[in-house]
Amino acid sequence: MYTRRMKFSGIVLLAFFLAAPAAARSQAPKAAASKPASSIQMVLPSHGDMLLGIFYLAAGAGPHPTAVLLHGFPGYEQNLDIAQYLRARGWNVLAMHYRGSWGVKGDFSLEHAAQDSDVQVRFVLNPANARKYGIDTHRVFVIGHSMGGYMAAAATARNKGVAGVVLISAWSPSDDYKGLHAHSAAAAVAMEAKALAADDNILPLAGTTADALAREIYDHRSTFDMNNFAAAIAPRPVFFITANDGLAREDNAFAQALRKAGDTRVAERHWNTDHDYSGQRAALSRAIFDWARSVPPR
Repeated sequence: MYTRRMKFSGIVLLAFFLAAPAAARSQAPKAAASKPASSIQMVLPSHGDMLLGIFYLAAGAGPHPTAVLLHGFPGYEQNLDIAQYLRARGWNVLAMHYRGSWGVKGDFSLEHAAQDSDVQVRFVLNPANARKYGIDTHRVFVIGHSMGGYMAAAATARNKGVAGVVLISAWSPSDDYKGLHAHSAAAAVAMEAKALAADDNILPLAGTTADALAREIYDHRSTFDMNNFAAAIAPRPVFFITANDGLAREDNAFAQALRKAGDTRVAERHWNTDHDYSGQRAALSRAIFDWARSVPPR
């Protein structure tokens, strides 16, 4: 039976529900304002020069999972959409340019790029920097595309604090010469230099030439082989992402090397797309996020 008491209760409930959104609105801006998402222009010292880039910082005090995002050769595609996607979901992402690339002072070389990648990973693992930027040092990941994939593997192998690594069409530089063994050294280097110089790849780089880079890879071809890192990376999680760009074979070989080294946490996914994952960018970001959040803290 409808009574005045029931009517009164209904009025009280209605007042409560009308007031609740206003109360929520009064608190939400205060929480967001405590530490909104931000982007910081970063300058990091590396072997006498200064790396330039950006640090995408997630909203909230943290600590936040944090990724170091390493671009490829020479870096026309920087994959910053992945950084934005992760930041929107509570991640910090550091994205820098290597020495001698895109206006950064110094000379570009693969050896220097490997050193610069190591500098970035050690920066986010440093306890003082972790406190300053809200970094969860137990959930630091390295994500590398193309040449950046090799750099990501190298940096992960050298830094045991890395929780996991994502290799997107990773390029193992020494693999280029495996198909040129029938040629003389001079002919092989010349062919590699021509490939490196294609598509204006050398224009954003300083202190080097296509010939110098081809010679560097040839002279250090036993070093510039991703398979060398298998023992040091295992048993940490590794996510291989491949495309129809000719790099899947060497990535699959590295995945097998990791499994042989005892790594039981190797995941692989292949997309029917090009080297830049054109048309698959949103799916690429989502796959990386879904995989990384399933990885337990280091």
